[in-house]
Amino acid sequence: MEYEKGYVYELMDQGGPTDNREPYFKEAVDEMMRSRVLCAKANAALPDDPAYVGYLEELFGRKLEDVRILTPFICDFGNRVSFGKGVFLNHSAILSASGGIEFEDGCMAAPGLRIATINHDMNDRHTVYTYGKVTVKKNAWLGMNVTLCPGVTVGEYAVVAAGAVVTKDVPPYAVAGGVPARVIRYLDPAEASTY
Repeated sequence: MEYEKGYVYELMDQGGPTDNREPYFKEAVDEMMRSRVLCAKANAALPDDPAYVGYLEELFGRKLEDVRILTPFICDFGNRVSFGKGVFLNHSAILSASGGIEFEDGCMAAPGLRIATINHDMNDRHTVYTYGKVTVKKNAWLGMNVTLCPGVTVGEYAVVAAGAVVTKDVPPYAVAGGVPARVIRYLDPAEASTY
């Protein structure tokens, strides 16, 4: 059976499943290799060498004059990540992005961010995958070593505490922490909007 270009991404957008034994999956494998090579080049450049930004711009297919990403940095699907303006990702972020990741304007992440948008089938775990897009809304702040699991949304101006594992949506203006993360309190929206 022949598949149209982009079919694997249609399946990912629907949450899957995909099967890595199927011919359509080659397009995903090619993107993973392209992304890994560009990340390796960016990580091999010295931090004060502006060439590393060029590799990341090629990875994401956009200029990054309004986005700052510090290396080392790993992303397996550069074509599945979108950025708003003023986004900051500190070093050592790992984006497993096949299910899609969206960073809205002004959001920021401390070192060690982990985002997973893919999961393995419980029974056919070596070949079948499911997906869930992760969205980080406007001006959200992710603390050190935060993990976002497939399908979650972090609301605008929310704060996720260091070390938290987010398995459910974090509401706007919430402060969440723990494993699994839970809402600890809420920020005053009148004060938060001044950040």
